[in-house]
Amino acid sequence: QVQLVESGGGLVQAGGSLRLSCAASGFALDYYYIGWFRQAPGKEREGVSCISRSDGSTYYADSVKGRFTISRDNAKNSVYLQMNRLKPEDSAVYYCAAAWMGTAQAICVDYRRLERWGQGTLVTVSS
Repeated sequence: QVQLVESGGGLVQAGGSLRLSCAASGFALDYYYIGWFRQAPGKEREGVSCISRSDGSTYYADSVKGRFTISRDNAKNSVYLQMNRLKPEDSAVYYCAAAWMGTAQAICVDYRRLERWGQGTLVTVSS
């Protein structure tokens, strides 16, 4: 079964940290560009951070630069998003997604480029 499964979401106080994980099954993540996206109620889905499949280059939305770090472990077929200094405005459902082609920046700014999506994990940051 081909799927992406996110985990690691939860409730955290402002200033705290969470680490999201995205595990792939049924296909090899190292052939794909991977992105983390989020969607808050009433808002559009936005790209948070993305990572290329080859050289590991990354892209971050301005709103998370310096606070979030994306990484991948191809041996574990997983991608991670370390989120530090969380803010209430970071609250959203976070999704990981995979794209066969593109660049880290290209897939982050246009979520329609992503071909495979996980079911999402909820992050709630209290003030």
